[in-house]
Amino acid sequence: MRAAGTVLLPWGPASVAVARQRLAADLTRAGIFDAAVGDAVLVVSELLSNAIRHARPLPGANVQVAWAVGTDAVEVAVSDGGAPTTPVRAHATVSSLGGRGLDIVDYLARRWGVRSDDFGQTVWAVLAAPAAALRDPESAAAAGPR
Repeated sequence: MRAAGTVLLPWGPASVAVARQRLAADLTRAGIFDAAVGDAVLVVSELLSNAIRHARPLPGANVQVAWAVGTDAVEVAVSDGGAPTTPVRAHATVSSLGGRGLDIVDYLARRWGVRSDDFGQTVWAVLAAPAAALRDPESAAAAGPR
């Protein structure tokens, strides 16, 4: 495990930007390749937006975003107070104004799913997260040991 983080945010749309910034900063510090950081940030944006739009908040009117970086993957998770239905892919039509979030998650993630318990639900996704050093050996040599 190279990095992990958890942030408890207020239940509202403004929290999406905060989560994106915190996750991007942590993954960049962990040395993750920029494109993989972008994918993880997009997935968290989709999961968090869905939670705010379709579920209930955790106690205290919050939502939790968590992430953990392994050797070649990052797992992101958004926990909320649950909803009457379980998140599923919508397979939106071309003319639909929304409903593509979980299709995007499914495309970018190696795997994703939903865990429910007495406190609510967590939607998680595991994405490829190669280290920048693995993609650019010259940059790694110039940066020196970590």
